[in-house]
Amino acid sequence: MNISLTNVDSVNAVLQIIITKEDYLEKVESSLKNFRKKANVPGFRPGTVPAGMVKKMYGKSIIAEEVNKLVGEGLYNYIQENKLNVLGEPLPNEEKQQPVDFATEGDYEFFFDIALAPEIKLALTKKDKITYYAIDVYEELVEKQIDSYKANYGKYETISEGAKETDLTKGKITELENGKAKENGISVEAGVVMASYIKDAEEQAKFVGVKPGDIITFNPGKAYEGNETEIASLLHIEKDAVEAISPEFSFEVTEVTRYKEADLDQELFDKIFGEGTVKTAEEFRTKVKETVAQQFTPDSDYKFLLDAKELLEKKAGDIEFPDAFLKRWLIASGKERTAESVEAEYPKIVEDLKFHLIKEQIAKDKDLKIENEDVKAIAIQAARAQFAQYGMMGLPDEMVENYANDMLKNQDNARNLVDRAMENKIIESLKSTLGVTEKAISLEEFRKFFENETAEETEA
Repeated sequence: MNISLTNVDSVNAVLQIIITKEDYLEKVESSLKNFRKKANVPGFRPGTVPAGMVKKMYGKSIIAEEVNKLVGEGLYNYIQENKLNVLGEPLPNEEKQQPVDFATEGDYEFFFDIALAPEIKLALTKKDKITYYAIDVYEELVEKQIDSYKANYGKYETISEGAKETDLTKGKITELENGKAKENGISVEAGVVMASYIKDAEEQAKFVGVKPGDIITFNPGKAYEGNETEIASLLHIEKDAVEAISPEFSFEVTEVTRYKEADLDQELFDKIFGEGTVKTAEEFRTKVKETVAQQFTPDSDYKFLLDAKELLEKKAGDIEFPDAFLKRWLIASGKERTAESVEAEYPKIVEDLKFHLIKEQIAKDKDLKIENEDVKAIAIQAARAQFAQYGMMGLPDEMVENYANDMLKNQDNARNLVDRAMENKIIESLKSTLGVTEKAISLEEFRKFFENETAEETEA
């Protein structure tokens, strides 16, 4: 096998691959022998088909298969060994590539177009000024977060006073007929109603102010009109049986419970941050402030990277791309893409590609590497963030780590986490390389950055 590279220009090249008969003949002969053992040809027992017949029937396809394997391996190895930074994947050269006749054993010649990533030079110094917007965690945000914890970790408690719309009213539900319990009718021992979920105002009012021991008559069909699922759930019946229920049911109240927010005490401290981590309300507030600040850091980093993108693209200057090749490759690699759709999307594709190559260059210049520990740390961080969305804080490390490991088992998740890990390293590298000025900013002011961007995108 002989492989040579000819540069067309700085970003386009042609790879020529010559596969000689000696490269594939032994493999073809071996494949033919194996195929002969299994060949199912009428009139012959397996393994007795004449070799010449097998070669005549299947030799062309086997040669094609073995040669294509060699071409694929040759392409991959050449690119890797010569450390070529290619864009997309090699495509057959439309001018030089001639039809290949695998019916005739001999040497075969292949030509492939490849796109080379443009050279990018970044001379970054402290003279390159940029602002890092740190979101100010003021007391109101801390109190909101504490209120959220108290609400999420509260519990229902039994009360003796009259029920409010948001209280849970529990009791026995009985289907009525002519004011009495219907024979073989519906009966639910432990029905639960929250008045605020009842649509009809008249039916809702019947449950407000009730106490244990009270008996009311209500109409489930009217109370939850149009919601057969809710009615079926309340009465413990199938949805298709809802239409046949009586218009009157009795509800004998056995218990009323009201949701009480958690107290700001040691029990709550331990649930949020782990046992014994904080011991006073003041320590708790300090820890909450730190936690909120940590939650805002990725947002500040994202804004920083967007601002750095503009600066870095200016530093990189004009970058030449193999436009014709990339458009051709995009059409070839996307089943639903057309020449028209690629033409419309291409400016955004090149913009994203340009920043991707700039980040790659930073990683190369700064010798940034991603280790398994980096990806694992990002996965754990992502897992904690997901749990935090549901108010689940202070979970055992083992539980969070197991969840993170499950995330990494998914290839798409793992790839995204690797990208995030590298992006984080690039952000930290830029913070130390550029002339960064940190500016505290309110959450409301910070959000306006992205409101403006959304408005601009909508107008565009």
